[in-house]
Amino acid sequence: MRDIEVDKIIEAVKNLCMDANYYLNKDIRQAMEKGLSAEQSPIGTEVLEKLLLNAALAAEKKVAICQDTGMAVVFVTMGQEVHISGGSLADAINEGVRRGYKEGYLRKSVVGDPIERINTGDNTPAVIHYDIVPGDVFKLELAPKGFGSENMSALKMLKPSDGIEGVKDFILETVDKAGPNPCPPIVVGVGIGGTMEKASLLAKRALLRPIDKRSGIEYVRKLEAEMLEKINTLGIGPAGLGGTNTALAVNVETYPTHIAGLPVAVNINCHVTRHAEVSL
Repeated sequence: MRDIEVDKIIEAVKNLCMDANYYLNKDIRQAMEKGLSAEQSPIGTEVLEKLLLNAALAAEKKVAICQDTGMAVVFVTMGQEVHISGGSLADAINEGVRRGYKEGYLRKSVVGDPIERINTGDNTPAVIHYDIVPGDVFKLELAPKGFGSENMSALKMLKPSDGIEGVKDFILETVDKAGPNPCPPIVVGVGIGGTMEKASLLAKRALLRPIDKRSGIEYVRKLEAEMLEKINTLGIGPAGLGGTNTALAVNVETYPTHIAGLPVAVNINCHVTRHAEVSL
């Protein structure tokens, strides 16, 4: 049994909040640089240049890349042989978010009730997902999710007879409808299978996968490539001002499902696609 003190978790989450909001991940930056060299629209080229400059300045000055510093979504991968001591794991994560958003001068965007809408003042509570695995691993992945992109996401319960073509139509329809709202060039996470909530979780998880890493399943890999190509012919372009870079990647995750269903979720992320991780 391995023991992890909550103080270590609090400090780790605090740092993840700031790192995810300050620094553009390497795979995203490389994809944007590649897109810049291939962009056919002068306005699109200018937008990509400014986005890269903005990211560089944010890293240099240690300030948020975007004013919407998101709702903290935390994925916990915890081994069965790990014991958390000194307090509650959920409380530790939320305390880390509280400190990270305060000390990092990050915007507090969470309201305590979806209808009464009174700001909690510290960006808590986080949305926490737990994955219990064998061994003594303890990994935290934090993804601040802005709602310009979250609001453009969608779920659809397709019929099995809709098949792969129905999945393709829904992905393309969702991105086309989103237009400029999610701050393109976007990353598109897609979850196929499971149940209603599982498909949505798969889509969210898909956004954590490096965008230079393709699926190990052949038909999924082909689907990712085809959808990226089709999305980039929509003409939405960087910032929605037109161009050939509407999406940087399409990441698809799948899961077994019921014989009577074909759930599909599309979770869109902005060009930053913020996330950071640490293992304790």
